[in-house]
Amino acid sequence: MKEKEKNKMEIRFKALSINESFARASVAGFCLQINPTLDELTDIKTAVSEAVTNSVVHEYSGIPIGDVVISVTLFESSVKIEVKDFGIGIENFTLAKQPFYTSKPDQERSGIGFTVMESFMDSLELENNPDGGLKVTLFKKIKDNEQKAKKLG
Repeated sequence: MKEKEKNKMEIRFKALSINESFARASVAGFCLQINPTLDELTDIKTAVSEAVTNSVVHEYSGIPIGDVVISVTLFESSVKIEVKDFGIGIENFTLAKQPFYTSKPDQERSGIGFTVMESFMDSLELENNPDGGLKVTLFKKIKDNEQKAKKLG
């Protein structure tokens, strides 16, 4: 059974590192509507931080700084988060998702952003935008709500 959309929001901001905490707090605050546990909320915040940091550090490398757009869709027992930028995109998803791979070794980057996102969320999808840039889609089940929905349905 496909879950019915409960609420949705979108925010847009410049791809600046100072905006990462704004993005994390905004998404977390919006997700409170579906009553996640503290651990689930921490997972969401961590994954959003990594996705936004990826856009800030990698996507606008060598080109003018653009925007990051975050869309959050809430369902009864899950959340879908899309983090989209309009930068350079990723040529090889398989390589980029390998732990410790980084395109910025000279900047002492750890190369674990996608690994962190995958470990804290239930799924991660990467897609290059047709008009340039990258879309990271994160999905997280909210366990307590999932159990309640099974009992009611």
